[in-house]
Amino acid sequence: MAGDLPDYYFRVRENGAVVFRVETENRQRRIELEEIATVNVKNGSVRPHGDVVLSEPDLAAIDDWLNARVAQLAARDVDDILRTVDHLNLTTQWAQSRATDDQLEAVTDALLLAMHDLRGTLVRKKSDRLLKGAAE
Repeated sequence: MAGDLPDYYFRVRENGAVVFRVETENRQRRIELEEIATVNVKNGSVRPHGDVVLSEPDLAAIDDWLNARVAQLAARDVDDILRTVDHLNLTTQWAQSRATDDQLEAVTDALLLAMHDLRGTLVRKKSDRLLKGAAE
């Protein structure tokens, strides 16, 4: 089993991870996790834990994880937005076919304001991209 374990374990937290070195070479043949660093995904900072001096393999593993995590979070963002598009379509179908007058009254103003805000932002961003593309 020990041969199948990775050299590092990343305990994900809200804005990054705590990095552990996985140790299996001991008398009891137990898995031990040695905390070696904290990583912040938002700014890319790596802080060694206590007096730990990070080796090149440590830094390389952390950098690989950080790059993969940033890509994973970006993909999740796009997936969340595509789910929102699906949900908007389902909301339209609900409003058209099943919603009662009271239900529509409860949600209409909030939905209209949110959609107006979203539309304005999307139009402005698209215009910026088109102007930037024309300038290049």
